[in-house]
Amino acid sequence: MTTTRRPQSPGSETPRAEVPTRTLVYGLVRRDGTVHAGELYAVAEILGMSDQQVRLCIGRLTDEGRFTREGRGRKAVLRATAGVTNSPALTAGFVRHAFRQDRGLQPWDGLWHLVAFAVPESARAARDSLREAILRLGGAPLHNGLYVSAHPWEDLVETEAHRLGLAPALTHLTCTHLRMGGEHDPHALAASLWPLQEIAAGYERLAEVTRPRLHRVTGPEPLTRTELLAIEIELAAELTRAMDPDPLLPPELLPSDWPGGRARAAVADCWTALRDRHGGEAPPVRLFELYDEAADP
Repeated sequence: MTTTRRPQSPGSETPRAEVPTRTLVYGLVRRDGTVHAGELYAVAEILGMSDQQVRLCIGRLTDEGRFTREGRGRKAVLRATAGVTNSPALTAGFVRHAFRQDRGLQPWDGLWHLVAFAVPESARAARDSLREAILRLGGAPLHNGLYVSAHPWEDLVETEAHRLGLAPALTHLTCTHLRMGGEHDPHALAASLWPLQEIAAGYERLAEVTRPRLHRVTGPEPLTRTELLAIEIELAAELTRAMDPDPLLPPELLPSDWPGGRARAAVADCWTALRDRHGGEAPPVRLFELYDEAADP
């Protein structure tokens, strides 16, 4: 995956946003499932990406069957397959859940949710895929084949297990009392099970990236539609980077100075300002629509 940093002028204090080329393409998918190459190359230029980078990425995505291409060059139109068209929905669901927690609308019920699985070596590839899916859903390992979450994640885990043909291998358990090596305090358990310091550092970076962009969008400087789209892509890329390793623990399990909510609030403010810049309406790209709805109170 190619990641490009936006060029900075000497002495600039605006942190660079890291945008993978694929994120750019996915971010410009319109509601009808198309990506217009002219718009794609224009936004890529603002983000400091070369035409060659974009062409190579388009080639890989079409070779993988994620997009089809009609036409050539900047007049081409990419059309997303069904899987790509639907792929942001799950991510938007997690973003929505995070904002609901930030607003106190999703309090912790005090339950720990555990899942265990036993899969033979003959199904090793499926077993590894299930483990990766569980970790991606925010699970923390307790022992081999045993994982815990603070959320009711059973349906999500079941979906992944069914997809891999491993549903019969799953065992689910919920409990109100969890002890590890004599430790049973929920805050201490959360700090030992998940890398909270690293996750917090990611949110601090997200806030640093968002602040100057919010200042720019709310300032008097005129911005073109292409420039606004570039900022939206930057925000989405950095929000994803910060949230990917985050299990979205309930606030009841986090330190009192947790930066996640503050960083997401800054992103939401910037998203609202971007919508205002678009005349109060979301642009036709699905990325804006999904994240705008997720951050909307």
